[in-house]
Amino acid sequence: MNNQLLKVGLGSCGIAAGAQDVYNYLSSDIDKNNYPGLDLGKTSCIGLCFAEPIVEFHEGDKRIVYGNVDIKLAEKILKGISTGVLPEENRILEEKGEGKRVAADDNIVKYTGRQVKLALKNCGIIDPESIEEYTARGGYKALEKAVNSMQMQEIIDVMKESGLKGRGGAGFLTGQKWEFLLRAKGDKKYLVCNADEGDPGAFMDRAILEGDPHVVIEGMIIAAKATGAYKGYIYCRAEYPLAVKRLHKAIADAKEKNFLGEKILGSDFSFDIIVKEGAGAFVCGEETALIMSIQGGRGMPNLRPPFPAESGIHQSPTNINNVETYANVPGIILNGPESFNKYKSGNSTGTKVFALAGKVKRVGLVEVPMGLTIREVVEEIGGGSSTGLPLKAVQMGGPAGGCIPESMFDTPINYDSINATGAIMGSGGLIVMDASSCMVDVARYFLQFTQNESCGKCTFCRIGTKRMLEILERITTGSGTIKDIDMLEELANHVRKTSLCGLGQLAPNPVLTTLKYFRDEYLAHVNDKKCPAGVCRSLIEIKIDPDKCTGCTLCARVCPVNAIAGERKMTHVIDSGICTRCGMCIQKCKFDAIYRI
Repeated sequence: MNNQLLKVGLGSCGIAAGAQDVYNYLSSDIDKNNYPGLDLGKTSCIGLCFAEPIVEFHEGDKRIVYGNVDIKLAEKILKGISTGVLPEENRILEEKGEGKRVAADDNIVKYTGRQVKLALKNCGIIDPESIEEYTARGGYKALEKAVNSMQMQEIIDVMKESGLKGRGGAGFLTGQKWEFLLRAKGDKKYLVCNADEGDPGAFMDRAILEGDPHVVIEGMIIAAKATGAYKGYIYCRAEYPLAVKRLHKAIADAKEKNFLGEKILGSDFSFDIIVKEGAGAFVCGEETALIMSIQGGRGMPNLRPPFPAESGIHQSPTNINNVETYANVPGIILNGPESFNKYKSGNSTGTKVFALAGKVKRVGLVEVPMGLTIREVVEEIGGGSSTGLPLKAVQMGGPAGGCIPESMFDTPINYDSINATGAIMGSGGLIVMDASSCMVDVARYFLQFTQNESCGKCTFCRIGTKRMLEILERITTGSGTIKDIDMLEELANHVRKTSLCGLGQLAPNPVLTTLKYFRDEYLAHVNDKKCPAGVCRSLIEIKIDPDKCTGCTLCARVCPVNAIAGERKMTHVIDSGICTRCGMCIQKCKFDAIYRI
């Protein structure tokens, strides 16, 4: 047996699912039983988060991917390697040669077949802690090209021609932003990588930093070469310890190889990168608040102008891009702008990484070309509803994004088309909701998040979002009126127009889009005092159907507040004054005798 390799996905998602235990078992057994020619390696998240833990077997040009691997299956895989007959259990993908699939789970073919991996090219493929594996796949070749054979303006022109827009949410042209920094006056210029990913349900930046930290570092060094920056910061939230650990190692390894530090690759160009850990304040995703935090101050936004390109860190010219933006830079420089802009929809080019989450079968990290529709992402890649209930909406753009109804799922994914719905592309969170979701409660949830995260500097964000949240709480508890809906809409528009930074300006988006597309649910809450989705507890009542109740007593036994009474084999009743509407009785009833009204 020669040229055999087992790889275990050790991203945060895999580790949380038990991948570290699987890796430890494989390592111990291989050491103990001596499998000639078999090596054990590590990688990170390949994007198939729904199938973690993932183990891959490689032999020559053959690759077999196993999903939902536990120690029992790991034992069978090792036994199969010994006997030459690998198990069929939980094979989710098999490839041979040039990516040719010879056998696979059809669902995984759909999941991977519509994707185009540019930013995620190496994620789940290489060992993220090995600079040798990164360079073996062309890593730092783009940097060599930029340093040895390209002028500063030439690099910027290539970026402009690619059409790459900032993937952090605003969608501003990256090349143009770099040009502002190049032309800015100042002895010291700074670059920042914004890795302060705080959207609920979002994990794009984390996956890239954990899976391919060198591509972000290389992108930053190229940006520094193009703009004249001498120092860079990667502002990463401290809640990402694995990403931080791998970043520190990648930076040290890049310095050792002279890709980073003094006189890079023997040139007169020098650049250094520092990892700055953020404390988890959502507002620090806003660039001026982020700058304040880097400087050791409280993360609070500042008025613009001046913009960071004129006066940023220590009042010096500063450029900020997010993780995904920098991750796309090496490929564009090495392969030319046409390698990126050949994927085009409207005035948006390239691909977009999404964290696909919520009521969808195949949750995970996906990268799709611009122009695919929301429906194609949710139904073909994501596999559709995980509950069997009809899909109702997607939330795009995080707490500052908006809810797009199922009737608009054929909207193509590009900046202008998504903005036209009232949502935003954002950094790439995509949360799928089905018929069990109450859209009024969804708006309340996201507004509560942004209200909690408001820095409090400006009145409309601090007080306006609080008043909006109070109205939503009245509506979801049955105390709302038609006037409340009108006031909610009016307040939302004022907060959007008058808040200082993007957090406040975009905070009303979930409210405004749900009012626009799901107004009937608001009306049901205030007029009928009912929650159509059965989510808002104050507006529902749980009943027992006397014709179906068998008196099995199971519901009474699971009720946490003893609200259900009745003798065995006799019809039971629920005391609505005690009932908390938790729904445990509905889940446990085997006879469909308990229902919400």
